[in-house]
Amino acid sequence: MAYINQYISKLDQLNFKDMFGGDFFLTWEKSFDEITATFTVADALRWLRENNISARVFDSGLGVSLFRDNSTRTRFSFASACNLLGLEVQDLDEGKSQIAHGETVRETANMISFMADVIGIRDDMYIGKGNTYMREFARAVREGHIDGNLEQRPTLVNLQCDIDHPTQIMADMNHIIHHFGGVDKLKGKKVAMTWAYSPSYGKPLSVPQGVIGLMTRFGMEVHLAHPEGYEVMPEVEEVASRNAAASGGKFIKSNSMAGAFKNADIVYPKSWAPFAAMEKRTSLYGAGDFDGIKALEKDLLAQNARHRDWECTEALMKSSRDGQALYLHCLPADITGVSCKEGEVAASVFDRYRVSLYKQASHKPYVIAAMIFLSKFKCPQETLGNLVSRNLLRCFS
Repeated sequence: MAYINQYISKLDQLNFKDMFGGDFFLTWEKSFDEITATFTVADALRWLRENNISARVFDSGLGVSLFRDNSTRTRFSFASACNLLGLEVQDLDEGKSQIAHGETVRETANMISFMADVIGIRDDMYIGKGNTYMREFARAVREGHIDGNLEQRPTLVNLQCDIDHPTQIMADMNHIIHHFGGVDKLKGKKVAMTWAYSPSYGKPLSVPQGVIGLMTRFGMEVHLAHPEGYEVMPEVEEVASRNAAASGGKFIKSNSMAGAFKNADIVYPKSWAPFAAMEKRTSLYGAGDFDGIKALEKDLLAQNARHRDWECTEALMKSSRDGQALYLHCLPADITGVSCKEGEVAASVFDRYRVSLYKQASHKPYVIAAMIFLSKFKCPQETLGNLVSRNLLRCFS
């Protein structure tokens, strides 16, 4: 009990009351206390599991997942988070639902939510669509609860949209905090969020946008580097600039991968599609112009090919702080000579950081579980204490 009290005491010092009954859409919509509370509960839940104490706070209920894009880590992280708390997961396969027959968002949201406590949605493919859809879904279940159709209002968790990837970036940030030994050790640390070459063209912008939107809140020096023409959403850059000014950090943009890597403490080389191109692709899909989409794909692949030198190499890593920067990636990475002929990262670099990358990914189930936990319990400190006092073994020895 003494160890869990450290987490409880930390929560006692934070103001996160507005998270109760709420959703998690974008990190920059949450206060710094709310972000800190999420990390704290994530660490507490991890401590419970590692010490064989059950964290099952639900005896029944559903966690519904809707993935409109392929996923491995996030899909299994969501399932793990729900299971950790005692919820069963049901995936909504739109191809097997009535959505294809014209079922509305409001109807779908209510029909899947009768005994659902959380809904996780991944909708990252089209600019201006994903986050908007999630908010419409959340409004529908809120109305369903008010109208008395739903006994409870499910929490909606953004599992990646066109704007942000909060569960990924929160996991990344918690990994950074643990790696460097605490939030107080992060002031002034240099983060290189750089574009990197990929032989595919349409990777979402939500990871780089999530990085600049969150990491600028910790007083760090965040560099966004990419070739000309690979800009991200200007409104997210504005968020990053405001965050950096408020935290005493810096937000710097450049077209130099080498400049971003020089003396960097953290590097995050990751491919993404140009914002303007993703906007155009969304318009083409909306118009049903599939010939236009094929032409755009061809142009974007050719554009990517002009920047094959944007690769995380051993030479670039040596230019980082003492040659020992923390390498991050949301995975899967395009590994040169392994998963593709030429890609985002040299095989030797990736292999050297493999264990660290897996540790980075391991934070995600606990971050998602914490988002659910804080939404469902008005006093999570008391709930954590009760779990320890109950002392129900997760696994009998």
